[in-house]
Amino acid sequence: MDTLLEVKDLIVYRGGKAILNVPRLEVKAGEVLAVIGPNGAGKSTLLLAMARLLKPDEGQILLRGQAVTRRGDLDYRRHIALVLQEPLLLNDSVFNNLAVGLRLHSLPRDEIERRVKAWLERLGISHLARRQAHTLSGGEAQRASLGRAFALQPDLLLLDEPFSALDTPTRQALMEDLQKLLAETHQTAVFITHDLDEALMLGQRVAVLLAGGLRQVGKPGEVFTAPADSEVAAFVGVETILPGRVTGEEDGLVQVSLDGKRAEAIGQAPTGRAVYLCLRPEDITLWPAGEVPVSSARNRLKGRITRLTPQGALVRVTVDCGFPVVALVTRSSAREMNLQTGTEVTASFKASAAHLILR
Repeated sequence: MDTLLEVKDLIVYRGGKAILNVPRLEVKAGEVLAVIGPNGAGKSTLLLAMARLLKPDEGQILLRGQAVTRRGDLDYRRHIALVLQEPLLLNDSVFNNLAVGLRLHSLPRDEIERRVKAWLERLGISHLARRQAHTLSGGEAQRASLGRAFALQPDLLLLDEPFSALDTPTRQALMEDLQKLLAETHQTAVFITHDLDEALMLGQRVAVLLAGGLRQVGKPGEVFTAPADSEVAAFVGVETILPGRVTGEEDGLVQVSLDGKRAEAIGQAPTGRAVYLCLRPEDITLWPAGEVPVSSARNRLKGRITRLTPQGALVRVTVDCGFPVVALVTRSSAREMNLQTGTEVTASFKASAAHLILR
């Protein structure tokens, strides 16, 4: 895919300190790039810089290879559309809110009407066309905001956590509709979120921002299963991060010593190298002590349960194996195994589930 937008050597300072530092980030034409990170990581700052609503202290934004200058800001903004956390709607009808950008672009009246009606219908809010914006619910207002953006047919759609203020059912419905619209229109988009589920659902690539720095960019499967460092691992849900040292390698399997215990992982690392062994909780299986069956899970760590935390249909189980190991099991499995604080269990996982990070 061709590069539509490129960020180069972008730095934003605040109080003499760099709060955003992005050496290079590309947005490919037709892709959805999800930018993820915790609150305060610099995600919204990056989006505002991409929208040219915030002037970076250093660096460039390039559109189709051409650097955007202050003189060219107005023309650049005609190529983008922005959807924020809180819908900024005019005190007017829903129809006129969707039409306002098209009128500013001086489109013919019949084309404006055609586009507005089409997007009202696609977003399921045709019945709200004559309603005043201030009477809308949060979900309805965000649908109107999305409709206004899509109606512009922008080269680039920028979305800043558009669902964060919505209740769960409304958020889920809007997410599904947005996913479908992005796929149908092949709309290039940058989607800012701290929610990993949103990133997995919408992003074709994921960029991780931590403490203002761009730490990793790749396909969701790469970032979530092979994080670049221990901090990225912790953010993307790798809850077991164990310091260890490589003791050998054979047939593509790396042997790692973990505080006197042994584990195997698929990967490459020189003997003697200090590493982190990273495990996602869903990749760990718990067995009652002495009842571990023969399986492809080569790694087995004995321990004692120190904490059980209910999470909906699942239970998060922390096991002391000489170091903490966190697993997720279903409530029904927890009941069947009679898991309780103090219960002795064996935590097993496949070598392919273990990801190594060099220290």
